Amino acid sequence: MQKRSIQRGRPAGATTYEAEPAKAFGATVRALRMEHGVAQEDLANLAGIERSHLGKIERGTHMPTLALILKIARALGCSAADLMAETESRLAASVS
Repeated sequence: MQKRSIQRGRPAGATTYEAEPAKAFGATVRALRMEHGVAQEDLANLAGIERSHLGKIERGTHMPTLALILKIARALGCSAADLMAETESRLAASVS
């Protein structure tokens, strides 16, 4: 019997995040940004990230790291706890 070699990385099609929390967080960021009347590019500049990256976060196709969450919260003038609380509310609403 021949030994199988160990393959590094994730299996094809596997994701590194859960879609629902990512979408809820993105919707929260977008809602707060719109509430403040800030363009996506301006918020990205304030947070020190690329506009395209912020777009992916808002669409829920990318789950940001803790450092990015803190930068986005600071740029929005709120705490990371506020962002998380609103995200949890959105998740709870989508379940029920």
